[in-house]
This record gives sequence, C-alpha cells and structure tokens, in this order.
Amino acid sequence: MTQALAGVKIADFSWVGAGPRATKDLADHGAIVVKVESAKRLDLGRMSPPFRDGKRHHDASAFFAITNTSKLGVTINLGDPRGVEIARKLVDWADVVVENFGKGFMERLGLDYATLSATRPDLIMLSVSVAGRTGPMSDLRGYGNSAAALSGLAALSGWPDRPPHMPPFAYGDVVAPMFATIGVLAALEHRRRTGQGRHIDVSQVEPLVHTIEDVLVRAQTGGETRIGNASPTLAPHGVYPCRGHDQWAAIAARDAADWQALAALVGLDAAAYPDVAARRAGAEAIDAAITAWTRGQDKHRAADQLVAAGVPAEAVNDGRDVFTDPELGGGHYVAIDHPMLGVCEMPAPPTRFSRSEVKIGLPPRLGEHNALVFEEYLGLDPAMLAGLAAEGVLA
Repeated sequence: MTQALAGVKIADFSWVGAGPRATKDLADHGAIVVKVESAKRLDLGRMSPPFRDGKRHHDASAFFAITNTSKLGVTINLGDPRGVEIARKLVDWADVVVENFGKGFMERLGLDYATLSATRPDLIMLSVSVAGRTGPMSDLRGYGNSAAALSGLAALSGWPDRPPHMPPFAYGDVVAPMFATIGVLAALEHRRRTGQGRHIDVSQVEPLVHTIEDVLVRAQTGGETRIGNASPTLAPHGVYPCRGHDQWAAIAARDAADWQALAALVGLDAAAYPDVAARRAGAEAIDAAITAWTRGQDKHRAADQLVAAGVPAEAVNDGRDVFTDPELGGGHYVAIDHPMLGVCEMPAPPTRFSRSEVKIGLPPRLGEHNALVFEEYLGLDPAMLAGLAAEGVLA
C-alpha cells in the first residue's frame, strides 16, 4: 500500500512543539518533511528531557524524537544571507512551508507568505503562534503556559479554595497542531482543485477556547468553575485511592441506576442521597465510603467490579501502565532503533486508513540529511555546499 500523503513536500521551519507536532503527523502519513534547524540556536525540543541515561545531548531527547518522527533534518544558519538563499531554494522545492516564529521573523528574511506567494501562488504556508498573526496580541511570543493563561484553561483548572492551576503540560502545543493539520489537508485539496495556495493562521489560544467553550460559558453565567475532579452534573465523580502507592480508580455515576449500583457495592443507603444535589451535599461521607471500599483493592479489579455492575469506572494508568495496556497494543506504538536512544517505541498517528499505510521513521539527527536534501532534492553543487558548511552557513 502507498501512504496517504506520498509526494507532498514540506519545508518545516517550526520548532519545539506546536509546529513540529503537526508536521509529524504529515510525515508519518508519507509527506517528505524537511526540518530546518541550526546548530547555532538549537531547537529547544532537542534539549528537553527525558534523555537516555539522563545525559543531555541534542540527538538524545525522547521529547524531540517523539515530536519529529519520519522527518529529514538539515541545518541552515538563517542569520547569514547565504543561508537564507539556500532556505529560499528549499521553499521553491516545497508544496507547504511551516513556521512558528515570532511575528516579523519570516518577513525580515523575505520568507513570509506575501513575498513567497508573489512568485509562487500555489504555495501553502502554515503559521502557528500563541495568539495568531492578526489582532491586538499578534506580537505576543510565548509557549503553552501563555496559551493556558489567555484561553481561560488555567482559571478553570484546580480546586475552588485554591489559586488557578497552571497545567503542567502544554495543551496548546497539542491541540493547535490538530487544527493545523486539518488546515494543511484542506489547503492541499483546495490547491488540487484550483491551483491556488493559501496562508493558514493557527493560534494556540483559539483551539483551546474551542475545546473548553462549554466550561467558559458556565463560568460566564455564574456556574462553578474550579471544582477539581468533581462534575457539575454527575455525582459521585472523582478518583479514589486503591491498593499500593499512588494507585487510583476513576468513578462516575451518571444517573440513579449508576448511583444505586455503586451504593450497593460500597455499602451506602442509596435512598439517603436521592439526587445529584443531595449527593453533592453529602460528598464527604460518600467519598469516604467509596475510598474505604477501593483502598484495599487493586485498581483494575475495583474498576472491573464497578463496570460489571454498570458503573462507569477505569483504573488510572500511569506512564508504565499506558505503555503496557492491551488497548494500545497492535500498532499504536511502533518500535524504532534510534542511534542514540536505542530501541524505543514511538506513537503512531491515532488514525487508521483501510487502503493506505502509516510508517514511523526515525527522527533526524542534527543536520543528518544535508547532503541528501541539498544535493539530490535541490540539485546544488557539492563543492559549493562544502564551502558553505566550512564557513558556518550550513550549520
């Protein structure tokens, strides 16, 4: 079988997470993605843990590896005009250009969409940023924490008697690429039909707002916001300790039937708490009874009993559990033999096609594919390239 995006060529100038996660999916589905980097200013993703054996090395970051599978890697010093000339040749080769620099950076290099599309009306360009390329905050430079604060996610997270909770994971760096990928696919289809390219502007804030909008509306209308693991419509609803260190089960009661089944298992009088309001008012006593029942049990066994009784429940998996869970067997993780990390498992795209395949290739080492891309794809003279490399232009 062929890959769905075989033949699509992408010049990827993005770094860290928000751009590279989008191009990872495109690369795993067969697009030729050339990741442009510089040894003079390393991609922060390359220096992000975890590292094998805890030793920092720009080719040994698991974070970078996971985010950049199946790509080719080149080094270009964009601070040198000769490097910009090489980058322009790469852009001329590409169908799609991706970047997530601060506003104005690509313009200063003459690699912005307005400049490029003047001679390449079929070019597609994707720009990813915290707050978008237009509007009053378009100059903002930031990361996932900035998007969490701006979108309302931080204010909505945590407990009512504590300050807002800053999510420890950059959700904007994950949600925005999903929308970015859809935008690129739509632009490719549009170009196939019309021959015209497009500039795609994706912020991190707007996709986050898109995914939490119902909670934001509730906050606007005076509803509860920071409610921890509780739910405004379900009760009980939370995670409960099980046997062992830091082992938990998640339990939710959707309706009266769920509540009656749960109460019977944990030894409570269901009639004493007839509705959601009563159960929320009696949450302390109810949670104590559930905890007394779950604490001595294996989390998987407790969840299985609850599900058998018709109550939605599941063991709370930690990282090791996720990697060994049978649900994620059969293709979600693909083993690769990385020259620095050794044999390790990389996540495949969570989509399956009946008549095309997904291939998970190695992430690039820094500058690994300079010769392949510059000589074979762009047709540049090897002697000239050697001179540029010696002078730090291709570094």
